[in-house]
Amino acid sequence: MYDSYPVALSDSMRQLLQDDARIVRVEGFASKPGIIKTENEFLGIILNGAGADYDWSFLESNLSEGELPDFSDSTVSNQVLLSRYMADKLHLKVGDGLYTYFIQDDNVRARKFTISGIYQTNFLDYDRMYVMADVRHIQRLNGWNPDQYTGFSVLLHDYEAVDAMTEKLYFEFNELSDPYDQHYYVSSLKEQNIQIFSWLDMLDMNVWIILGLMAIVSGFTMISGLFIIILERINMIGVLKALGATNFFIRKTFLYVSLFLVGKGMLFGNLVGLSICLIQSRFHVIKLNPQDYYISSVPIDLSLWAWILLNIGCLAVSLLMLLGASYIVSMIRPARSIRFE
Repeated sequence: MYDSYPVALSDSMRQLLQDDARIVRVEGFASKPGIIKTENEFLGIILNGAGADYDWSFLESNLSEGELPDFSDSTVSNQVLLSRYMADKLHLKVGDGLYTYFIQDDNVRARKFTISGIYQTNFLDYDRMYVMADVRHIQRLNGWNPDQYTGFSVLLHDYEAVDAMTEKLYFEFNELSDPYDQHYYVSSLKEQNIQIFSWLDMLDMNVWIILGLMAIVSGFTMISGLFIIILERINMIGVLKALGATNFFIRKTFLYVSLFLVGKGMLFGNLVGLSICLIQSRFHVIKLNPQDYYISSVPIDLSLWAWILLNIGCLAVSLLMLLGASYIVSMIRPARSIRFE
């Protein structure tokens, strides 16, 4: 219920929350359902109010046209930020006027806004609902005081601290009421969007499964390659053993050869893989369906440490697999292998 039960966010409460080192900032927001109507179309929306302290970094990175609205002035701003989905559906563009209607105490109240920019997050549940406006518009429509909001967001430095902070704030605010005798309720983003986060966890699990299958397949390929090298040199192994070479010396020799081939493969693999990653990060060649994945192309996160650890891990796994396979050398008998053709 977007505007029925406002809660107060005083300066003292804001400061109390921000004294916690885990908290980046506290933002008050207000939401109100309404209807946008043009000459030929109409659309139900949620007017989402933001203040001068709102963090625009996410919407700025997804701004496709125009500019962000400015709510820092002392007067109430009529600028709004519209989604690409709404702009296409209502045939609107940057600079157009926007008539929005709200139901308030059984009366219809109208407001005219100006579109300052158009964003596109590819998150359809967000894009088809939210219009960003000055929070003071919603406070005036609802007859709220300047410190009353639909709610307030607590942003953290570390995502891993979400559960612990939610539990801490829940017990601190559970029995607390604001000056207007309204009670607080604390919930995390994960609790509000449990389906999305469960889907992301499933994707993470799929990544580990795919990496495990790739390691198994490549491991068997390397072991097969080592077996072929050994079979091609059975006669030489027999001669070396007859001359006094130990199993350890022969195994070490074949491991050196195998690791040279593995290193050569890793070199070409890195060149091809990094080239594909750089091309994808720059030109977004591999596309995705935004309705299914919430992003329009495959994202690339190039990290030097991840690349180093990946190569070390691949080399270590390859060495362990080849080490076990090299024990076949100890099973070769000189008397029979020398006669081997």
